[in-house]
Amino acid sequence: MRCSILISLSLAANAVLCQVDSIDAPRNSTLRFVFYNVENLFDTSDDPEKRDDDFTPGGKNRWTPKRYETKLQRISKTIIATGGFDAPDMIGLCEIENRTVLEDLTKSTALSIYDYGIIHQDSDDSRGIDVAFLYRRDRVSIIDYRYLKIDFQDSTERPTRDILMLHVLLPNSDTLHAFVNHWPSRFGGHLATDHKRMAAAKTVRAMVDSLISVNPAAKIAICGDFNDHPQDESIQKGLHALPDNGQEEGRLYNLMWSKRLDEGTHKFAGEWGVLDMFIVSHGLFKNDSSSTKVKSCRIFKDDFLLVEEGVQLGHKPFRTYQGPKYLGGFADHLPIILDLKLSYTP
Repeated sequence: MRCSILISLSLAANAVLCQVDSIDAPRNSTLRFVFYNVENLFDTSDDPEKRDDDFTPGGKNRWTPKRYETKLQRISKTIIATGGFDAPDMIGLCEIENRTVLEDLTKSTALSIYDYGIIHQDSDDSRGIDVAFLYRRDRVSIIDYRYLKIDFQDSTERPTRDILMLHVLLPNSDTLHAFVNHWPSRFGGHLATDHKRMAAAKTVRAMVDSLISVNPAAKIAICGDFNDHPQDESIQKGLHALPDNGQEEGRLYNLMWSKRLDEGTHKFAGEWGVLDMFIVSHGLFKNDSSSTKVKSCRIFKDDFLLVEEGVQLGHKPFRTYQGPKYLGGFADHLPIILDLKLSYTP
């Protein structure tokens, strides 16, 4: 595994290094990486091989072309807002039905001016929802990518979303190894589904260990909706992602650890929880000599993404549906932002 990763990365990197001069990036710039669970971004067509009937004009949710268009515009508005004065450079997404919705999102909304590339592959998830990656072609290049399947070691378990692993060439010629995740849900109970998220955690950790065995200073950023919290076993023991107050090679640092105390990305039964996280390697976070390092990480919580839940309960995400009721909002999760500081050798 170690040799195959090293050889494939070397060959692929050589193939794209010639493109570096064409990527226009200011010196000592910041690169912005956003993750967003967009809550059921479905088109209106019925896929006979997937359980998407609810998201059709005649389905339970009455998912019409007008509602679909509203959803696309709201998601694009959110993505542009996370970029501040400019759209983000890299975006991890989950709850994406297919490539069609990504084409519509990037070509038929205000995002069209940014020339986003798309990485997507249909998974075996029964509902047909996947993870995906968008990247600005004027800022970064894709060296290579692959989708990782999660093996539950039980043939009776339904397949889940694949994990996307990418190797990204940054404007300063560094390689970022990125993972986009949407781990199995807690539907059926937390304890009854723990083993599924632990299997996902071990899948990612095995690839992280392979990367670090090749390069102990590897720059790794793991993002996703993990359907677990920072303190849960899948995160701390499966992925071995711990608070950001230690220092050791091979360790993963959970940049959302402190957020669990007074913030959240998702609200359930009146309580905020941190299900969406950025987790990074020692080489990206604690290596002072690195030319690419973490600058900041935060939850994007602008007012337009929130709605009043009640006088005593405060705000919650302004989502698209509440059960079968159409609300016309954005999503039931808030986006998260990772800023990377890039420096350049003379």
